Amino acid sequence: MLRYSLKRLLSLFISLAIASLVIFVVIEVAPGDPASFMLGLNAQPETVAALRAELGLDVPKWQRYLSWVGGMASGDFGMSYTYRTPVTEMIAARLWVSLPLALYALTLSTLIAFPAGIFAASRRGQAGDIGVMGATQLGIAIPNFWFAMMLVLVFAINLRWFSAGGFAGWDKGLWAGLHSLTLPAISLALPQAAILARVMRSALLDVLGEDYMRTARAKGLSARQTLWRHGLRNALIPVLTIIGLQFSFLLAGGIIIEQVFYLPGLGRLVFQSISARDLIVVESVVMLLVFAVIVVNFAVDLAYAAVDPRLRSRT
Repeated sequence: MLRYSLKRLLSLFISLAIASLVIFVVIEVAPGDPASFMLGLNAQPETVAALRAELGLDVPKWQRYLSWVGGMASGDFGMSYTYRTPVTEMIAARLWVSLPLALYALTLSTLIAFPAGIFAASRRGQAGDIGVMGATQLGIAIPNFWFAMMLVLVFAINLRWFSAGGFAGWDKGLWAGLHSLTLPAISLALPQAAILARVMRSALLDVLGEDYMRTARAKGLSARQTLWRHGLRNALIPVLTIIGLQFSFLLAGGIIIEQVFYLPGLGRLVFQSISARDLIVVESVVMLLVFAVIVVNFAVDLAYAAVDPRLRSRT
């Protein structure tokens, strides 16, 4: 297990190094100069040059890259060009919205998908299976932003159970914060639950056809005991993959939902920073999201080894 973990950890560091270089190059070659954008079209060249020097944009790009990477390694993401505020503080404030939202949505997705997928697989070809698969197909087909607007219309405007947008803040209590995130979390969770339920069903159906499952039934175990004791654990590897990918998507891909509900999360921060050509914020937030994706994949790899010891013996 230790050797397996070290190999995955080395792969993590290599992936981070490559990702940081790609992010910096892609964002830096985008057209538009932040200093010129901030000063406007009629700014004098001397003023633009002075602002570029103040922002550190007049040094070679390779030096800026090394300074940026070194700062991130020490927890310093630099200073925002537009707001003149440490990027670390901006990210920390927004992360306390996006991260709980992603975890909330992932929890709802898992709680919905696991029973639905298991129920459908245990009743293959029956009315229950057809009903679950039809519901998941509908969940995949409906755009989450449209579903979010329908939730606002029903539960915020008509029933007045939730607010139509905004975030109450964690300083007002856990319940107030979760209450503000409930509709956005449901909007994000249901399409992901539909995908996860279909993967769970397919994985279980593949496992149920294996010889060891028939052997377990032949030894006297009931269908339910065979499913829970032997089938579920062996079907978890593709499911864990989807859960890891979904968490990364929910953390990084909630920009539309954050716009619909006016949530001050990382997605809106990236959108606003791109509009303002605040490159240092864009680079740092994107790198943080990539870091989250890579770390989650690393955790999923370790979960693979915990679920299936055969993977450890192959490394």
